[in-house]
Amino acid sequence: MTITTTHSELRDKQQKVWSSGDYNKIAALTIPLSEHLVDHVGIGSGDRVLDVATGTGHAALAAARRGAVVTGTDYVPALLDIARRRAEAEDVAADFTEADAESQPFADGTFDFVLSAIGVMFSADHQQAARELVRVCRPGGRIGLASWTPEGFVGQLLGTVGRHASPPPGAQPPTRWGVEATVAELLGDDVTDVASSTHTVVQRFTGAEEFADLFLTYYGPTFAAAGRLDDAGKAALRADMIDLARSFGSGEGNGLVTEWEYRVVTATRR
Repeated sequence: MTITTTHSELRDKQQKVWSSGDYNKIAALTIPLSEHLVDHVGIGSGDRVLDVATGTGHAALAAARRGAVVTGTDYVPALLDIARRRAEAEDVAADFTEADAESQPFADGTFDFVLSAIGVMFSADHQQAARELVRVCRPGGRIGLASWTPEGFVGQLLGTVGRHASPPPGAQPPTRWGVEATVAELLGDDVTDVASSTHTVVQRFTGAEEFADLFLTYYGPTFAAAGRLDDAGKAALRADMIDLARSFGSGEGNGLVTEWEYRVVTATRR
């Protein structure tokens, strides 16, 4: 099997994962993170912005509200439909196009800002996705990425899922994008001024069990993993998810409060 075939098959598997469950039930948890990314990179009126792996459009819409000229891409049509409805409901201008992170349908240097908030980190081919981020950004333009860290709550959740249901052969850990040195290496010599900082977003649930059931029902990676397990395996995964939530949480007597760590990485296109 060639590398190209491997990435193509992996992309198809991952597309099915993110089309499963109902990510719209989970996506709202990342709104503060996406808003922060747009603020952090300094997007303003008239800026040409691309949001790669936009999902339901959080970062794209945040940029559009600031008067930017925005395009969002994703490979899950159902999520793009939600993003379009949100833009229409808010009466903001944003275009949404179906495309893989690894193959963006735009000319070199089209955008002033290229963003991805908890998106490109889940691409099948990390290196090719990084090349595309750089390629479509104009010289002097900015790339801004927000990704879960390996040691943070979601990074640990993804690790827990992987121990119960192994990822497809050839899949790379998405939390590689939560490490500055790795992202700098992926972006390569065509960028400069790589910098990063870590942040947390607070999430609240009625309890650890409610968190586990929400994610097992709606979040693509946990929903798909559970679907590969028998009843005993599903129960074991749920128990480990509950334990993880409690280990990161506080105040469960009045609801569970957790802090989810993410890293923002920025770079300038040479």
